[in-house]
Amino acid sequence: MADFLVVGVSHRSGTAALREALYVEEERQPELLGRLKSAGLSEAVFLSTCDRSEVQAVAKDADLAAAAVEIAFAGQAGVPREEVAAQSYRLAGADALRHIFAVAASLDSQVIGEPQVLGQVKEAHRLAQAAGLMGSRLNEALQAAYAAAKRVRSETGLAEQPVSIAAVVVGLVRQLHGDPKRASGLLIGPGEMGELVVEQLRRAGLGRLAVAHASARRAALIAKRYQAHHMTLAELPPALAASDVVVSAQGAGRPVITAELMADAIRARRHRPVLLIDVAVPQDVAPAVDRLEDVFRYELDDLERAAMQGRSTRAAAASTAWRLIDEAVAGYLERRAARAVVPAILALRRRFEAVREEVLAAKPADAATATRLLVNRLLHEPTAGLRELATEPAERAAAEQLIARLFRLEVEVPEDERDG
Repeated sequence: MADFLVVGVSHRSGTAALREALYVEEERQPELLGRLKSAGLSEAVFLSTCDRSEVQAVAKDADLAAAAVEIAFAGQAGVPREEVAAQSYRLAGADALRHIFAVAASLDSQVIGEPQVLGQVKEAHRLAQAAGLMGSRLNEALQAAYAAAKRVRSETGLAEQPVSIAAVVVGLVRQLHGDPKRASGLLIGPGEMGELVVEQLRRAGLGRLAVAHASARRAALIAKRYQAHHMTLAELPPALAASDVVVSAQGAGRPVITAELMADAIRARRHRPVLLIDVAVPQDVAPAVDRLEDVFRYELDDLERAAMQGRSTRAAAASTAWRLIDEAVAGYLERRAARAVVPAILALRRRFEAVREEVLAAKPADAATATRLLVNRLLHEPTAGLRELATEPAERAAAEQLIARLFRLEVEVPEDERDG
């Protein structure tokens, strides 16, 4: 029987280099979906974001489907399949379903509650549908996940947190540089939180913007969205010197901005102040930068405090959100289970109705005769079945327990079968 399966590489499991190699821009995603379809997957969504590249699927053979995903990922990244397997996660059944719900609700993101992810999941859903990879089972699960994500947003306020943080950054720019229109900005990396901050700055009127990324292709793609100049990290020194506000979201696992690099930039700026916003996980800016004058560095924790939404508040909201997700998953599974027994119930009703018509066709003399005949015919086959199991004690006991449960019976155990 087919069940849910998730295979992916995220910020929790894989290196920044592998995540970057696995990223597939929207216009090229149908190509990877086609590979999955050719490999035998019939229901699958491919989600590619800054935080993760993962396939959410329904598959009859989890091992074969997982192997197909790893092979497709290895081909995309240009690395051996073993490297993908070593840095990937795999979830099946109810665990996979819970993960699908959690991703849609932004509970598995680097910055919990960031609002872009639900739109990304819905876009991946649309692309899978266009590729002929959207079956009823996966579609139903995703629709339930969207409903759960909506509850999380409306009942916990978790999604307001990232937006509040971005608004704090706008306020800091105004304090340090005055009108944002006169300030120039630099976005390093592709993180969702970084892009959310930049979007808020753009709405506030931020003037010039540049985008730097380890990959020239990714830098160009991000810059195109903001009509900005783009560069690689090798061109970072002059870019830092030209920027009044720097938003860093690369999350490469090592400092992208060192104290030495920033000291050179400050000298080139003739000590005009710089606002450094480090929203990367792990951090992009070396803590030693704090010793420099005219450099004002803020991390996520600092911005949370400024937004008056500290760790404890976020933790409480996340706990409530997880409870809502678990309720939604349990409700979905209960509905699925209830529907699964419907065919058996319908078959049983048809059988009972056929027996009833047979009894009526015999034209019994009175109601007592008719009901006795009906009962005897209805019980004939179950009774014969139990007698056939007489030589199989374990199977007979299981059948008796099921009958007792279905009909709420008190079954008396024969003396010779009682313990002792």
